[in-house]
Amino acid sequence: MSFCTAINCMDGRTQLPVIEFLKERFEAEYVDSITEPGPVRLLGDQPTRRSVQSILDRVNISVDKHKSKAIAIVAHYDCTGNLVEKETQLEQLATAVTYLKREYPNVTVTGLWVDDNWKVTEV
Repeated sequence: MSFCTAINCMDGRTQLPVIEFLKERFEAEYVDSITEPGPVRLLGDQPTRRSVQSILDRVNISVDKHKSKAIAIVAHYDCTGNLVEKETQLEQLATAVTYLKREYPNVTVTGLWVDDNWKVTEV
């Protein structure tokens, strides 16, 4: 069995496109899903340590127990959990990717953008 991890928005519109993208991109059988409203804001801006630690606790399970080979953090169009412009979300996404790479240096970390057609792009 092979796993990868998605730190995705709770918005149901993003779930299937991200799962399909990650299964193909990382040749994974399964995608562990960690969902939060606006996760790039939480990991990029880190408004509270508690919310960040909650995400990391769940990522740790995926990495340690499922041997996840990759972690993706997702930002998307029309995010009601992070009501900022795309450019700001992409800045938060870049910061979140950098942070996760420091936390998980032995795991591939990538950022994903889901557009208004629900197409996933690696950024």
